[in-house]
Amino acid sequence: MKRGLARGLVHGLISCALAVGGSSAAPSQVIAGKPAIRSMSALTFGPEGVLFIGDSKSGAVFALTLEDTARREENEAVAVSDIEARIGALLGAGAENIMIHDMAVNPASQNIYLAVSRGRGKWDSHWHLPNDVADADILLRVAPDGEMSPVSLDKVTFSRADLPNPVDASRTHMWKDGISLRVDTITDMTHDGGTLYIAGLSNEEFASTMWRVEYPFNERIAATTLEIFHGAHGEYETHAPIRAFVPYTLKEEPHLLAAYLCTPLVTFPTADLKDGQHIKGRTVAEFGSGNYPLDMLVYQKDGDDRLLIANSNLPFMIVDPKDVASFQGAITTEVEGYVGGVSYEIRSGGGIQQMDRLNAEYIVTLQRLPNGTLNIVSMALERF
Repeated sequence: MKRGLARGLVHGLISCALAVGGSSAAPSQVIAGKPAIRSMSALTFGPEGVLFIGDSKSGAVFALTLEDTARREENEAVAVSDIEARIGALLGAGAENIMIHDMAVNPASQNIYLAVSRGRGKWDSHWHLPNDVADADILLRVAPDGEMSPVSLDKVTFSRADLPNPVDASRTHMWKDGISLRVDTITDMTHDGGTLYIAGLSNEEFASTMWRVEYPFNERIAATTLEIFHGAHGEYETHAPIRAFVPYTLKEEPHLLAAYLCTPLVTFPTADLKDGQHIKGRTVAEFGSGNYPLDMLVYQKDGDDRLLIANSNLPFMIVDPKDVASFQGAITTEVEGYVGGVSYEIRSGGGIQQMDRLNAEYIVTLQRLPNGTLNIVSMALERF
């Protein structure tokens, strides 16, 4: 799920004060060479064209300097038809084997980056996500004119941050047969205010975790375990990871707005994300069962902020952050009919698999069309 420019547009967020303190920590080594990435599980951009790659198998995050810093000022759409066939032709593989795990837009150049594997033939369950069935090991760049090229990682400048206590590979999913929980070590990331936030699963008893590390990386990574009430399930949960999140300021207090499978929307004050602590989020909405929230971003319309959520089995959802801020209390009992709490608007958009902010006027999506092809499709923000 996540992820670049929209998070940078969220204003007013300040970095939380980590209990471990960051100023005196030794910096991570910056290396010129080939990073030992085992799985490109999640992508997001940071400052000056730095691409963060979350590697669940390694339990680490890599920060790559790609020298993709030339700024593009035009606010134009990008469209690429049958992207899997084009990638297959580039890699010498059939389109039916190509799987895109994540997508992130460089906010400066508007180049689109794709984490890709040849593993789609193993994707045989409605509940599977790409990381469940294969490891992305190919990075591709799609320019605004649609030109596509591989990104060589044989010699790049990078640094690495190893997450403390990532979930053990021997632990298996409770309802996805044969799937190691290790694939959910990193489920989403965002960089904001000098801090990289990393959601996923740790090896703690309460496995849902938010890690935080300053960038440039230092040796001190803070970890907070998370608990939420899931209104559709009618119970508190600590084992389900955040699937998509954005930073946002509610009532002048920095928060994370986070969405989970099936589909609670939860708020966490960033000031509460202290190292070694366990906190409960405030569930403010239930948006429907049987659905993965895929990506979230904040945009502006008529001078007001709006939260846009892309989903696997539900339409686009638009939430007014003012409604989140004014919601009284929290959902702490089972919600009848699977929907409750903060209201939302819907917009059409079936077959969405990835979403990110392209520029000031467009979002970009990966959309599966009725004919079976997967296309890069731009959508004007004014339609939302």
